[in-house]
Amino acid sequence: MVDSMKAVTVWQPWASLLACRAKKYETRSWEISYRGPIAIHTAIKPFNTGTYPDRELYLFAEALDFSDIYSFDTLPYGCVIATAELIGCYRMYNTLDNGLHIVKCPNTAYDFDKVEYISRQEQIFGDWRKGRFAWEFANMTILPEPISVKGKQGLWNWLR
Repeated sequence: MVDSMKAVTVWQPWASLLACRAKKYETRSWEISYRGPIAIHTAIKPFNTGTYPDRELYLFAEALDFSDIYSFDTLPYGCVIATAELIGCYRMYNTLDNGLHIVKCPNTAYDFDKVEYISRQEQIFGDWRKGRFAWEFANMTILPEPISVKGKQGLWNWLR
């Protein structure tokens, strides 16, 4: 019998930031009602630092324990690198005193109302514009070795 798990593909370095717990939330343009085990898969497209001149890339490098921002090419691409529990999905509404106010997604019975301060680092590691969604993870576990697999858009089933 083939074992499967839900998976989401995340671009690097954001996938590795999730895996090492430097990033608690994955910000997306779409909400999700699924809760449970999930695999973190890295997109195959390499990270191009030149396309992110407005990002504070030294924070990305520091969180990943890299000596400089030119080390991103050493990250694993096109593979599952971690597993976690997807425990919540929250819609961003507005900014409050240097943080963000995130509130329950409409029609999602599993989540509770939540107001949380979002650190500057977390804000830099995501797209926190009003109307987007923050997926919350717990129990993040890095795999001993990345597992090469072709990813997909959206939520997909990873056959382990």
